[in-house]
Amino acid sequence: MNIYRKRLLWKILLFIFAVFIGLGSLFYTHALVDRLKEEERKKAEQWAEATRRLVTSDDFEFLFSIIEDNTTVPVILIDQEDNIISHRNLPPTISSDTTALVRELKRMEKWNDPITVELPNGIFNYLYYRESTILRQLRIYPYVQLAVMLLFIVVAYVAFSASRMAEQNQVWVGLSRETAHQLGTPTSSLSAWSEIISSRYPGTDIAEELPADVERLSRVAERFSLIGSKPRLQPDDLPALAETTAGYLRKRIASTIELRVINETTGCSAVSCNPVLLGWVIENLVKNSADAMKGSGMITVRLSESSAEAFIDVEDNGKGIPRKDFKTIFKPGYTTRERGWGLGLSLSKRIVEEYHKGKIFVMHSEPGHGSCMRIILKK
Repeated sequence: MNIYRKRLLWKILLFIFAVFIGLGSLFYTHALVDRLKEEERKKAEQWAEATRRLVTSDDFEFLFSIIEDNTTVPVILIDQEDNIISHRNLPPTISSDTTALVRELKRMEKWNDPITVELPNGIFNYLYYRESTILRQLRIYPYVQLAVMLLFIVVAYVAFSASRMAEQNQVWVGLSRETAHQLGTPTSSLSAWSEIISSRYPGTDIAEELPADVERLSRVAERFSLIGSKPRLQPDDLPALAETTAGYLRKRIASTIELRVINETTGCSAVSCNPVLLGWVIENLVKNSADAMKGSGMITVRLSESSAEAFIDVEDNGKGIPRKDFKTIFKPGYTTRERGWGLGLSLSKRIVEEYHKGKIFVMHSEPGHGSCMRIILKK
C-alpha cells in the first residue's frame, strides 16, 4: 500500500505542477491582453480626435494618415440620431450590409463605452469599437496553451508509466522464470524422497500429505514458468478444479475456518482455461478471505453459470472491503498486511482478464460483513 500511495502522491504533485505553470501563463497573458486592450482604446480615441479635427483643421494629410493607420480595430461612427456615418476594419460581409452593420453596432454598444466626438456648433458624434481579431485570438491563446500543456504532460506521463511498467514486467518475468528453474532441482529430489517415505510408511499422515505438498511445489514452479508467456488454454472441469484447490487448502488454513464448494452448474465440465493458473487465482482469493476472517468463519466457493458464461464466486464473512478500494485492491503493491508484496490480486486480474479474456471484480462487500469476489469466464 505504501508503494501505491507514493505513486499516487507523485501523480498529484505532477498535476499540481502542470496547473501552476498553466495558471501562471494564464495570468501573464491576461495582463498582456489588458495592456493591449488599453492600447486599442487609445488608438480608437486618436481616430475619434482625428475625425473631429477634420472639421476644424486644415492639416488634412496628417489627420487622414492617423485615420488610415488604424488597420486593426473595428470602429463605427454614428451621429446624435444613431445614424451610421462611417466605419472601418469590418469584414466585407458586414460592411456591405446595412442590417449587419446595425447588429454589429448593437454588439459594440455592449462591449465598450463609446468615445464622444465633440464637433462645432454643439454637435456630437459617437465612436463605437470592439477588440481586434488579434486581441481576441490572444485572449483565447492561454486556454489553448494550457490545454496543450496538460495534454503534453498526460502523454508524457502515460509514456513514462508504460515504459516503467514494461521494465518492471521484464524484471518480474525474469525473476519468475529463474525461481521456477531454481525450484526444479529440490522438487525432483523431494519427489523421490516422497516415494521412499510412502513405500516405507504407508497409511501415515506424512505418507499422504508429503506427495500433495511435492505436487504443490511442482505446480508453483509451473506457475512461475508461465509468467510472461501466453499460456495454453484447454477444456477443463471447473467444479473439479475448484474442489481440488479447496481440498488442498482445507488442511493448510485455520481449522476454525470452514471452506466449502457449492456447485450449481451442469455445463461447466469443459470450460476453456489454464488449470494451473486458474487454480492459482482461486487459491489467492481463498487465502485473502482466510486472512480477512480473523481466525474463524466460513468461506464459500460457489460455481454458477448462464448460457454463455461460468461464474466463480468466493464469499466470506470477514472484515469486508471499503467501496473506495474496490478497484485499488487490484493494483500492484496494494496490501493490508504487514508482510506481503501486494501482488496476488494484481496477478489474478492479469491471469483472468488478459490470459482468459474474462473478468474479476468485487461483486459486493460491506465492512464488517464480508465480501464476495466474482470471476467470469466464457463457456
